[in-house]
Amino acid sequence: MEYENKLVLAPMVRVGTLPFRLLAAQYGADITYGEEIIDHKLVKCERRVNECVGCIDFVEKGTENVVFRTCNQERNQVVFQIGTSDAVRALTAAQIVCKDVAAVDINMGCPKSFSISGGMGAALLTKPELIHDILTTLRRNLEIPVTCKIRLLRSPQDTVELARRIEKTGVSALAVHGRRVADRPRDPAKWDEIADVVAALSIPVIANGDVFKYDDFQCIKDATGASSVMVARGALWNASIFSPLGKVPWEDVKREYIRKSIFWDNDIKSTKHTLKEMIMHYSSLELPEGKAVIKSESLADLAKLYGVASYYQFVNENRFLVNGIR
Repeated sequence: MEYENKLVLAPMVRVGTLPFRLLAAQYGADITYGEEIIDHKLVKCERRVNECVGCIDFVEKGTENVVFRTCNQERNQVVFQIGTSDAVRALTAAQIVCKDVAAVDINMGCPKSFSISGGMGAALLTKPELIHDILTTLRRNLEIPVTCKIRLLRSPQDTVELARRIEKTGVSALAVHGRRVADRPRDPAKWDEIADVVAALSIPVIANGDVFKYDDFQCIKDATGASSVMVARGALWNASIFSPLGKVPWEDVKREYIRKSIFWDNDIKSTKHTLKEMIMHYSSLELPEGKAVIKSESLADLAKLYGVASYYQFVNENRFLVNGIR
């Protein structure tokens, strides 16, 4: 995995599933992060080859829930992000998936209460010794790249100091979200403080924050000096942000997402969640489309709603044929 001059899909909870990762890659994303998976959940999983869909599933024993789904098509670009607060448990989780992903990333930036209360995500930012333990343990025992994603600390000096400590663990790259834990999405990302980190490190830095159109990729690189750029909301709202040819109409992007969700048999709740996030940015869930998505109970319902019912029928009647010609 190389981290120079890359366009990167950020990890997004309940959004960064296989169909959305492949959608972003189709439009030009070089690296695609999956949604954060908590180590406690992953260590309960077993790897299964899903011959019907043509993918690899990590299935939670007992519940039979698919916790993570991937495929050979994204093998060299997908990053598995782990939520953890323990080095041994993080390694156990990473070893379960490491043969099927391009890299492993540790989430050190999530500000949500469920992460912080478990000592994960942004809670790690104040525990440099634990950070060192987790990252060095992974680095010594995995053959694939190890990275992490952080937020800004209280002062630029604190952020730089932590970034230097992280670099010493031997990670391949560091992603920096240009906001502090207390900041809200509406608060401007502090590109100048990402630049401070870039200037202090020799490893690639991936800049994240306030990238909403293709031209912003170069703008944030120029402002920060970062090696690569990561985008979250801009990609959620229209995954074709990665295309140098310009954004594809929103309606076409939604329809392509539905097709990929059908092809990869994505979970209906996950598919609806992503669609609702898209709709809320451009429209309203109170309008007919939003109400119809909420009411949908299956991928077949969504296929009918978005005019791809014949595609749904073909895929589900010809699963093994489709898998054979991938």
